[in-house]
Amino acid sequence: MKRAAILALAPLSALYSAAVKARSEGYEKQFLKSHKVSVPVISVGNITVGGTGKTPLVKWLAERLADSGRRVCILSRGYRRENAKQQVFVSDGEQILSDVAHSGDEAMMLAQSLLGKSAVVCDANRVAAAAWAIQHLKSDVLLLDDGFQHRRLERDLDIVTIDATNPFGNGRLLPAGILREPLNNLNRADCIVLTRVSDQLRPGLMERLGIVTGAPVVESRTTIKNIRRLDEKESVDEVTVLDRPLVAFCAIGNSNAFFDQLRTAHLDIRHEKAFRDHHKYSQTDIDRLIEIAASSGAHALITTEKDSVKLEALHLQLPCYVAQIAVEISDTTKLLELVERAIGPKTN
Repeated sequence: MKRAAILALAPLSALYSAAVKARSEGYEKQFLKSHKVSVPVISVGNITVGGTGKTPLVKWLAERLADSGRRVCILSRGYRRENAKQQVFVSDGEQILSDVAHSGDEAMMLAQSLLGKSAVVCDANRVAAAAWAIQHLKSDVLLLDDGFQHRRLERDLDIVTIDATNPFGNGRLLPAGILREPLNNLNRADCIVLTRVSDQLRPGLMERLGIVTGAPVVESRTTIKNIRRLDEKESVDEVTVLDRPLVAFCAIGNSNAFFDQLRTAHLDIRHEKAFRDHHKYSQTDIDRLIEIAASSGAHALITTEKDSVKLEALHLQLPCYVAQIAVEISDTTKLLELVERAIGPKTN
C-alpha cells in the first residue's frame, strides 16, 4: 500500500483500533459473555487478513483427531456464501449435503477433502453451531475455523497462524494495514504456528518478526502433495504435468504463495492470474483464461483445491489440474501434545 493511501486511511484505522480495544475489554471484564460447551474446542485463526496457511492446518488437525478416534466437526462461518445468517449442514463426514453457493468455497473444500474424517457446519453463530453439532452429530471435538476473533465460543486451545513471509504487513491495523488486532493481543494465543517457513527464513526468524509471546511456537511449511485433474479424484503422473505449459490461476488470500509453490515444483507456468479472495467464477472468467492460454502457448490450466469447488458447473475447453496443498509440521509431537493436553482423554 502506498504511503499516501496509508495516511488517508489512518483515521479509519484509529476508529477500528478503538472498537477492537473496547470489544477486548468487554470480554476481559466479562461485559461480553463467552459460552462454554460440553466438548473440547480448538480454534485455528490468525491476527491478519489474507492467507496465512490456516485452512491446511485445520485439515491436518481434523485428520489427526479423526485418526485418534475422535468425532470431529469443523465450525465455519462460510465466508461470502449465500444467506450468511443461515445455518448450513455441509457434510456429516460421510457425504456432502450442500453446495458451494450455500457453504462457501473453504467450507466446501474442507468437506470434500475430509470425507470419512470430519463433519462441516457453517453458521455465523458458532455457539449455536457447536450446540447443534454436539446434539445431532455427537461430535466430541470441535474445530473452530478462523476463530481467533470469535470470542463468544470458549476454546480449550487457541492456535494462531502467522505467515513467516509476510507476518504483519506494514504493522498497521485495518484498513491502513492487514492487522485485525494489535500485536499484543497475541498474548491470548496458546500456540503460534509459523507457516511458509523456509531454510532461508529460519535463522533469527522469531527475533526478526518481533513476536512477543510466552506461547509455544511451531514451524511449518506448505507443499504440493499431489496434482489431479479437475474432473478426476486420482492423482496424475508428475511427468504429465511437468511436460505441459500451464496457466495458473486462483482466488485465495495469498496468491503469490501458490504461484511460488508451482515454480518451486518446476512446473512450466506461462501466465499467472490472481482473482480477489473467494471470487465466484463466471464462464466469462474461464473463457478469458482459455484465451490467455492460447496466446501464451499453454496447453492446460492449474488452480487450487479451494478454487476447484467453484468450477464444476463451468465449461473448460482445456484440461484443468488441481494442486492439492498439504502442511508439514516441523515438530509434530510438540503440536499434538498441546492438542492432547487441551482436549483431554477420549471418553466413551
